[in-house]
Amino acid sequence: MRSVRTVPDVVLPCLDEAAALPWVLSRMPQGFRAIVADNGSTDGSPAIAAAFGATVVHAEPRGFGAAAHAGLTAATADVVCFMDADGSFDPRQLPRVAAPIAAGSHDLLLGRRRPTRRAAWPAHARLGNAAVAWRLRRTTGMVVHDLGPMRAARREALLALALTDRRFGYPLEMLVRAAEAGWRIGEVDVDYAPRATGSRSKVTGTVRGTLRAVRDMSRVLAS
Repeated sequence: MRSVRTVPDVVLPCLDEAAALPWVLSRMPQGFRAIVADNGSTDGSPAIAAAFGATVVHAEPRGFGAAAHAGLTAATADVVCFMDADGSFDPRQLPRVAAPIAAGSHDLLLGRRRPTRRAAWPAHARLGNAAVAWRLRRTTGMVVHDLGPMRAARREALLALALTDRRFGYPLEMLVRAAEAGWRIGEVDVDYAPRATGSRSKVTGTVRGTLRAVRDMSRVLAS
């Protein structure tokens, strides 16, 4: 039986994030362990992550959910956080989502994005997120305004949800299954900045990427 860490693990799904990883990993809060779940990078991201002290796991097949779940299964902490690895979130704000879980006041805490600059969150991405959040409120009654890529929950409870989506629907499936299980779900504001220089989001960076994510999430809601 593996021992349980008392400080959070942080799962960072990763696909070609070499430009962002040094900044992200150097700002990890004291005691928080970074788990970089690499999903087939070709730019040296795994080596960079390892050089900055992160635990690196390799995730297959290609897909955001596959990377996120590989990181979750590799975690050993009681509390597990998730965060994009592209530099759009400041790791120093992770305690905002982790502390309420550790304190027992919530079961799932989402970081509600507050853009620091307009370019951080293009209009097509904001509209797609708002549409899915609206459908989620109507479907589950859950009061959420953002799907919150920065989030935290307890590891064993997350594993018990038995999430199956391995694409962009994974974060939404987590919310739907948590609502069905009667979890106490909340939001807290976190900064949302433009990605690291030279990189572009696989989701928000293009209309096509956003539409693909919305399609995956709509499939989760329909099921």
